[in-house]
Amino acid sequence: MSWTEIVLEVPRQQAELVSDALIEAGALSVSVEDANEGTDAEQPLFGEPGMEPTEHAWESSRVVALINASDDAAELVHQACAMCDFSTVLPFKLRSVADQDWVRLTQSQFEPIHIGKNIWVVPSWHDAPNPDALILELDPGLAFGTGSHPTTKLCMEWLEVNLRSPQSVLDYGCGSGILAMLANKVGAHPVDGVDIDPQAIVSARENAERNRCDVTFFLPEDFATARQGQRYDVVVANILSGPLKVMAPMLCGRVTKGGSLVLSGVLARQADEVIACYKNYIQLSVSAEFEGWVALAGSLENLAID
Repeated sequence: MSWTEIVLEVPRQQAELVSDALIEAGALSVSVEDANEGTDAEQPLFGEPGMEPTEHAWESSRVVALINASDDAAELVHQACAMCDFSTVLPFKLRSVADQDWVRLTQSQFEPIHIGKNIWVVPSWHDAPNPDALILELDPGLAFGTGSHPTTKLCMEWLEVNLRSPQSVLDYGCGSGILAMLANKVGAHPVDGVDIDPQAIVSARENAERNRCDVTFFLPEDFATARQGQRYDVVVANILSGPLKVMAPMLCGRVTKGGSLVLSGVLARQADEVIACYKNYIQLSVSAEFEGWVALAGSLENLAID
């Protein structure tokens, strides 16, 4: 099967309206891009990585609708404009999309990832480069954490070097569950993971089952009830600097005396302000830096929380 892309340029305030109308008229999918991409007028839309943007389209937006090549593009655009109550039909261009093996193309973009000394994160369609290594089988999915992001690598490297069996571990903001699974494979027990996203919990449980890992995953409210008052030898949280600053008392309150706290999702320029938010509980320091991101770590030898 072959496809065609319909390309329209609209102002920011019309981007969502036009996108919805194109879907209603029969488009298979719609995306919105910066019409000035690649020029001096290109406009960044997102702020801190992972944070919700304040704007959801660009001042000059390019709306791209995917349709079957056999569909009548002009009629589809005409219907969409009528739904928007436009007095005239918007001008548009057509781009052909070559037929490809999309599954194979997508899979080719994800190769095994070597992390630390002996860790390999391997998609299910690949063989492990080193069968004797510590292998995590993990496919890209809806939940964050495949080992490719610098913050995930930083946390995994810390766990590989510093975790001792059989310490207990809490992975707060677990995403795909990759850090919790690594901890369990290194020898940690018990291991718990927490995430606010129900889909992440579903993905993490499936990943743990596939990797034969003994990890329990919770939504925050369930965790608070099931593990009330429980502390861990190691607490790791790979989130973002904003939430990490707010959660300082809670995260430190989950670390046992003498235990370790590991934080990432922190840009190097944000390290000092995050460290300052934790100074009443623990002395954190930068344990490693990679591609502008840092991991912060510290031991609660003198825990000031009852």
